[in-house]
Amino acid sequence: MPVHKIFSWLIKKRIHQIDLFKQYPVEVQNELLTNLVTRAKDTEWGRKYGYDEITNYQDFKENVPIQDYEDVKPYVERLLQNEQNILWPTDTKWFAKSSGTTSDKSKFIPVTRDSLEDCHYKAGKDLLCLYYHNHPDAKLYKGKHLVVGGSAETNNLSTDSYFGDLSAIITKNLPWWAEIRRTPSKKIALMNDWEEKLDKMANATIKEDVAIIVGVPSWTLVLLNRVLEITGETDIKKVWPNLELFMHGGVSFSPYEKQFSNIISGRMNYVETYNASEGFFGIQDTVDKKELLLMLDYGVFFEFIPMSEYDGVNSKTIFALEDVEVGVEYALVISTNGGLWRYLIGDTIRFTSTDPYRIVVTGRTKHFINAFGEELVVDNSEKAIQHASETCKVSVVDYTAAPVYMGDDARGAHEWLVEFDKEPEDLEKFKKALDEKLKELNSDYEAKRKGDLSLQEPIILTAPRNTFNSWLKIKGKLGGQHKVPRLSNNRKIIEDIKSHIN
Repeated sequence: MPVHKIFSWLIKKRIHQIDLFKQYPVEVQNELLTNLVTRAKDTEWGRKYGYDEITNYQDFKENVPIQDYEDVKPYVERLLQNEQNILWPTDTKWFAKSSGTTSDKSKFIPVTRDSLEDCHYKAGKDLLCLYYHNHPDAKLYKGKHLVVGGSAETNNLSTDSYFGDLSAIITKNLPWWAEIRRTPSKKIALMNDWEEKLDKMANATIKEDVAIIVGVPSWTLVLLNRVLEITGETDIKKVWPNLELFMHGGVSFSPYEKQFSNIISGRMNYVETYNASEGFFGIQDTVDKKELLLMLDYGVFFEFIPMSEYDGVNSKTIFALEDVEVGVEYALVISTNGGLWRYLIGDTIRFTSTDPYRIVVTGRTKHFINAFGEELVVDNSEKAIQHASETCKVSVVDYTAAPVYMGDDARGAHEWLVEFDKEPEDLEKFKKALDEKLKELNSDYEAKRKGDLSLQEPIILTAPRNTFNSWLKIKGKLGGQHKVPRLSNNRKIIEDIKSHIN
């Protein structure tokens, strides 16, 4: 049977399964929770929290406390020493080094064979499945898949135990059906030196027929510009004429959208994903809407804390899927086949639909500015930056913002450090557009800005090109999914970067 006929059959089969969890979302999630609890009942964790007596969600909610990384860390440290059957019944020997923050403390998230197979690899197949379902004339299987991933270091405590970026763990364990179409070679893909790796990736893939690119927008853009620099071209389609899809995640695509369109001409499709070291959670399943279908059969049980009542691990109001509402911002809580239980991932989401359950990622529980009661979140800043960029016809490469605190003779403000691809001719116009959009998006911000009584207009500082990448480099966090927090409720990050510039 020809490859495309086999693939068509697989697509139809999986679309039917996705339609089933769309139709019966609560039933699918409850069955999944039962399976997770049953499998883990004889682990140390399962015995501690009486998993053999848990029969439904209410039991689970009453027996198991909310966790953050500090709660889980002692168990992870023992797993790193090769103790087993602690959080999950199968061996846990891989650890995703958290890259979602620039904190000095690294997090090591356990990755199991179950989480690779039933979550991350399943998501990879679903991405192609949903794309072909939406684009029946696609020809992706004829080209190579360029994956812009991270590096992997060996955990010296064991010969078969290691840690690294999640993308590297996935690459090291790829099944044959994914490996045969991937580029570049594993040797290059798993290099530790990010700058050298980018150069080798560019040179190794120039002659390939690349149809798909997968990666974080910021680092993918660096790679594409390097490809153009080497080839002397100004359009990526001149290098890879059959390129038609970029699957992206990790950060919002909005600030980078214009930069991609500037260097990629013709037919090009962009699909957003929501994946993290802890699991794969959502896929953009429609062509016309930038929202993500919550994937309910990936071995992840979801719970949600309204941000209006959020108090970290001490939060009292916690909802299962059937109780969420459209338009409300929630902190995400997950229990997974990787051995995380009622774990606060640190992300915030908002439902755009409950039939089916679709979401947008709005930011982080700790990445916000609320120094003056303005409650500014990343979703606000991303949309405002995009609006100001479009208004001034410029592209923002990266940015971070922090409060300027009130003094004896000064009112508060927000200071924005912005790295532009091309600096706007009128920075004042950019500032005004940013400010007005924030007022439109956030009523609390608008109220605090009224009459400049408690919050003055933003302060915009421009950063030289490559500022953010070079700062990440000196912090040892260049590459992969590392990024500078968009918003901080203190001045530590922005002052450190300003010192780096000086």
